[in-house]
Amino acid sequence: MTKPGVTTRQVHADRQLNHPADGAVHTSTTNAVLFEFEKTQDLVDVFQGKKMGHVYGRSSSGSMAALQTIIADMEGGIATACFATGMAAITSTMLSLFKAGDHLIVSQYLFGNTRSFLDTLMDLGVELTFVDVTSIQDVIAAKQDNTRAVFTETIANPVTQVADLRAIGKWCEEQKLLFMVDNTMTPPPAFDAKAMKVSLVLTSLTKYHGGHGHVLGGAVTDMGNYDWTSFNNIKPAYQVADERMWGITQIRKKGLRDLGATLAAQSAHLISVGIETLSLRMARSTENAMKLATYLESQDKIERVYYPGLSNHPQHYVAREQLGGYGAILSFDLVPGIDPCEFLDELKLVLSATHLGDTRTLALPVASTIFFENGQRERARMGITETMIRMSVGIEDTDDLVADFDQALAKF
Repeated sequence: MTKPGVTTRQVHADRQLNHPADGAVHTSTTNAVLFEFEKTQDLVDVFQGKKMGHVYGRSSSGSMAALQTIIADMEGGIATACFATGMAAITSTMLSLFKAGDHLIVSQYLFGNTRSFLDTLMDLGVELTFVDVTSIQDVIAAKQDNTRAVFTETIANPVTQVADLRAIGKWCEEQKLLFMVDNTMTPPPAFDAKAMKVSLVLTSLTKYHGGHGHVLGGAVTDMGNYDWTSFNNIKPAYQVADERMWGITQIRKKGLRDLGATLAAQSAHLISVGIETLSLRMARSTENAMKLATYLESQDKIERVYYPGLSNHPQHYVAREQLGGYGAILSFDLVPGIDPCEFLDELKLVLSATHLGDTRTLALPVASTIFFENGQRERARMGITETMIRMSVGIEDTDDLVADFDQALAKF
């Protein structure tokens, strides 16, 4: 039998990959903090990595292990580590792998919280160069002798710039650099990280994987594309027999175990259930986003619409070539004279909230909320205007969303 499609695998993953007990189709939640071993030597062997097992709930559990198996299968990677939030996945991974004196090439369009953490990373002695990741020439020009990695998002939030992922991945492979990609906006099957030569995929499971705004989580998946023997920062204790596992082992030990951002058992269960409808929700949201972007582009009170699915988007053809869809995030600028907050208050169906990937359509004024700390000069460098509104498009009936905008725009 050929390998089932991604939606089929999402629906049946827990049952088929993890084989829950007693005929259950979902792995039971495991709230245990400690785990008993009948033979003390087995405890020793698990501690030393000679055997698989759970020794303490902060490091691993059956619930978290089950979710990690599902996500690794979805991404096509070799192993996944899960965390309490998406930001925990990013911070724990970077603090595990990089040290003072290392240099990273990072997207200048990174989301605000990620950008804020990178300020902290610089305080710790890691050097950063922010570049326009839509241009492979800019990425190449930023390389230094101490460069260790390139980090970008697939589609930037909120202006939707699309990184030249294929070209960056090929170059990183040639230069033996880690290629780290945040694919929160484009979960499988929208982005094939393996084909793009990505080393590590990071994602906020809170968003599209969970899908219903009721659970936090994050993950990093090793795609098996990177030769960890060429990475100087792997500690001898984590140079295990399987060289492909060196990176994820250090992330689990130095990141998850030592920093302690553990994913709760019930959260792992909720995310696993959410994944079952991921493809269906993503397809519906993306379809709605395309229709809504087209509608907004035709309105005289909207100055500009930012969505990769529109033919006038600067990276439209790049997105069409390297992504399996354009995502469900769009932004737009109101014409001068319309206040973003006043406009959003007139929407009746769309929720004013800070979140992404929900079943409900959400919107917020960008400059005064999620990018307020960046300052106007930095926002302008990122392409963020002072009247920009970001939307995470949900799964509602498209006509109802359009009608909501119709009545709101008519007030101005």
